[in-house]
Amino acid sequence: MHHEPNSLLIVSRDAIAYKRLIHAHDLPSLNIVAATTSVAQALEYAGACHIIFGEPHLVSQLLPKAQKLHWVQSTWAGVTPLIGAKTCRPILITGIKGAYGPLMCEYVLAYMLMHERRILIRYEHQKKHQWYAEAPGMLRGKRIGLMGVGSIGSDVARRAKTFDMRTRGFTRGSQACKYIDRYFHGDQLIEFITDLDYLVCLLPETPATNGLIDRTLLRAMRPDSVLINAGRGNAIDQDALVWALNTGQISRAVLDVFQQEPLPADHVFWETPNLIITSHTAALSISEDIADIFIDNYNRLICGAPLTGLIDVEQGY
Repeated sequence: MHHEPNSLLIVSRDAIAYKRLIHAHDLPSLNIVAATTSVAQALEYAGACHIIFGEPHLVSQLLPKAQKLHWVQSTWAGVTPLIGAKTCRPILITGIKGAYGPLMCEYVLAYMLMHERRILIRYEHQKKHQWYAEAPGMLRGKRIGLMGVGSIGSDVARRAKTFDMRTRGFTRGSQACKYIDRYFHGDQLIEFITDLDYLVCLLPETPATNGLIDRTLLRAMRPDSVLINAGRGNAIDQDALVWALNTGQISRAVLDVFQQEPLPADHVFWETPNLIITSHTAALSISEDIADIFIDNYNRLICGAPLTGLIDVEQGY
């Protein structure tokens, strides 16, 4: 019995690199029909493809025309543009799990160490030829609270333990990570926040996470605490954060993600004291890692094995 080959459409800024990496594996029964950075060009092929591999904001524009589609592999961890999008038939959606953890750990640890070691203030004194001999702090014994303990949060918790930090996790219900000392759920958010040295937000974008970090929560934080958001920009009430930093309610915020990206040049955040903006660079995609996940999932698909990173469209992640 002859089976029609699976037709793959790649639509991404890194489409050519992905095509080269996938082509090199000579995957069985797979025909790459197109690899493009252009949605307009991808639309010409969308009706004929069974699989789309690409960036969710590009892929979402192809779904109304993709009559044969049965699987979308996102090149990102977040898949918000695909949730609730109208499709011609039920489809599987898989995100990237596991590829961003190590990079995100480096990001979080870099800014925690920067804060403890007072790197910015030392450098400012150096430029003025001033000897600054104030003792640094240390991560050992400090409390880190992780909002979201999925694959990335679990990685961060594990690395935090190598610095002998105390770890807390705030989740919807999962308690799978052995590197979390104590879990909090549901209405325990304020209890979770209390006495943290570092609050690290790694939450996906869902209706439940909109504005979760608000004035009430920031008021419950210690004045010497630091907020790091590397999840999604929707989680932070912007006005509340500006208030908290201007009044010394918290000591510093490090933000990688924003409600509008790029952040407009006239945005209040640029002038807000003790705010560090890292322009969505915390964990950039490495083409080889992302392609490997697609290749592994394709092999699973044709063997009838469960796919990794499968998205629950009801929950949105």
